[in-house]
Amino acid sequence: MSNIYYKIRAYLGRDFSSKEVFLENKSDGKGDYIKTWNVAESQPNDEQLDALDAQATILENNNQVDATRRKEYGNWNDQLDEIYHDIDAWKARLQTIKTNNPKS
Repeated sequence: MSNIYYKIRAYLGRDFSSKEVFLENKSDGKGDYIKTWNVAESQPNDEQLDALDAQATILENNNQVDATRRKEYGNWNDQLDEIYHDIDAWKARLQTIKTNNPKS
């Protein structure tokens, strides 16, 4: 079961700020819940959010893949140096990273 944050992203079709949707956790074992909803779209109920579980899981998994890719790409200074010395090797390295870390 995916995180409520990603279910809300799937529901809205975009990322959101904590000013728009504020999530809270009472540490009662029930997990996060929507405390404040300041979005034009109507607030979804639990059934609507649960119906988005598959989409939310894909968003959550792709977010992890993005983080892994960013780490493996390295910083932009090193990448610029790599491009300067051998752009084709840089392209091949990035393609290998993408192949090894596919998105859903």
